[in-house]
Amino acid sequence: IGVRDTVLHGSNEILKSGLKKLMEETVLASNLKIQDIKFAITFGMITSEIGLIEIPHRWVPVGIDGLAKNIQVVQDQDIFQLNIPLIFIPGVKNLFTEDSTHEDIRKIDFMRGEETQAAGLLHTYPNLKLPLTMVILSSHTKYVHINSQKQIAGSLTNLSGQVYNAIKKETSIGKSLTPNNDAVPPDYFDLKVVESAYDAIEHAGFLRTLLMPRFMEVLLKNSWYERDLFMDAAISCEDLKVLQEFSLLNFSLSDSNFILIGHQRRCRLLKYFLAKHCDIQNEIQTIYKKEEIDQLGINGAISIAEAAGYLKKMQ
Repeated sequence: IGVRDTVLHGSNEILKSGLKKLMEETVLASNLKIQDIKFAITFGMITSEIGLIEIPHRWVPVGIDGLAKNIQVVQDQDIFQLNIPLIFIPGVKNLFTEDSTHEDIRKIDFMRGEETQAAGLLHTYPNLKLPLTMVILSSHTKYVHINSQKQIAGSLTNLSGQVYNAIKKETSIGKSLTPNNDAVPPDYFDLKVVESAYDAIEHAGFLRTLLMPRFMEVLLKNSWYERDLFMDAAISCEDLKVLQEFSLLNFSLSDSNFILIGHQRRCRLLKYFLAKHCDIQNEIQTIYKKEEIDQLGINGAISIAEAAGYLKKMQ
């Protein structure tokens, strides 16, 4: 269940009932009762207008303490169908003025959920070298800049993951990316394929490059996994163009370390391109294990609730 169901059905009632069922099943599986649960911590799109309740974004720069001061605690069965207090963690938005228009749109960005992952990153790895850029590779690619004061200074977002899924599911190119009987070589990562995708993006443009896996399948007779790597690399190349926007938000590209978080191959591709074609000399780390990624959100939620004094109050 998710906020997508709200969009599809025009109501969040399915989301509400689905979350209620999920909570009940999770509590039961933990050998507990609903009455044993003192509160739940929520973050991400559940705090948006298509979630349970809309919590206003906070302006950057903001750190763990700033997020903690602006949590909202709600206990209302019209909002959540179980009698449990919910701690809502707000999202974060870039700075812009009230009279901003479409002419300023390149500076505008926001997040819901990634601020909690950023808090989790700072909480889990307290000795990180700052400033750094946290790049989250999921349904979007989101570049989150964290300054030397351990604050989120702003973000820049691409639609990368959703574009890849849409190409596979909703276009004729998807057939060329579908696995068949060809076995993928262990740890497959062909730099010739990766560099050909980079060359195509640079010279032919994104839209023509999207068609090339189809040409490869029909005319070159290569393997599906070569074509899939080509497509993944092409989208990763397009992601690089966001780096040109860092100066709009006064992010320092030369001084920033990078931490890439998400699917292993997407992390590997972006790390390769940053070092090879963007001349990033600073440290580039990756986090791709699902359990470790999940733990960032969990640790971030706990650290924000602790900073708000809520966990201590309940203990």
